[in-house]
Amino acid sequence: MNDAPIIEIQGLHKNYRVGKLDVPALRGVDLLVRRGEFLSIVGPSGSGKSTLFHIIGGLTPPTSGRVTIAGQDLLSMTNAGRTRLRRQTVAFVFQKFNLLPNLTARDNIAVARFLAGNNSKPDAGFQEALQLLGIAHRLDHKPNALSGGEQQRVAIARAIVNHPAILLADEPTGNLDSENSKAVLELLRGLNDRLGQTILMITHNPDAAAYGHSIVHMRDGKIIERT
Repeated sequence: MNDAPIIEIQGLHKNYRVGKLDVPALRGVDLLVRRGEFLSIVGPSGSGKSTLFHIIGGLTPPTSGRVTIAGQDLLSMTNAGRTRLRRQTVAFVFQKFNLLPNLTARDNIAVARFLAGNNSKPDAGFQEALQLLGIAHRLDHKPNALSGGEQQRVAIARAIVNHPAILLADEPTGNLDSENSKAVLELLRGLNDRLGQTILMITHNPDAAAYGHSIVHMRDGKIIERT
C-alpha cells in the first residue's frame, strides 16, 4: 500500500432538492483513502454511502466541499471531465451485474474498452486478472449460461479492464449465496493484494466488511467512526 492519498475529501456536503426543500444526504464528510487501500464502508440505508460513491465516481456533483480524486479537483470539473473520470480513473461494480444479455462475457468486457477509446489488445496484467477471476474459460458464454458468481466475476473484469485507479464496489455480493460471496470477496482482496487496486466497498455484511484494511461507519450523512 502506498501512503500517498488517492482520494481526499474535506467538508463534503450534498443536498437533494425535493419540492421546495433541500434534503441533506451528506453533512460534512471528511475522508482520506491511500493508494492501494481496501476500504469497507458500512451503515444503515439512508446513511449517505451510495451518495458518497456517486460523487467519487463522478456520477453526481457535490453541493460543497473539497474532493480530489487521483489528483483531480472534482468541483472544478465539467460534465465532460466527470465522464472522463468514469472512463479512465474510477470503475463501478454493482449488486446487479448489469451485463448485456445478448453479448458474450468477452464482448461485455470489450464494451468497456470501446467506451474508453481503448482499441489495443488486453495486456498481460489483464490476462493475469482473468486467471485470478477464474473466468478465462467462460469468455465465450452469454450471461444466461453463467452462474451468478461467474456473472459477477465478468462484471469485475469489465470494471478493471482499463486499469482504473479506483474500484467502487456497491454491495457486490448482495445477489450471491454465501459460497459465491466468499469467492468474490477473496477475488477483490486478490486484486488489491496482487495488482494494487484501490477498492472502496459498500456492504451491510460485517463478515464482508472485514476483508478491508479498515472500515468506515456512516450514519445520517456523516462518518461517525473509522476502525
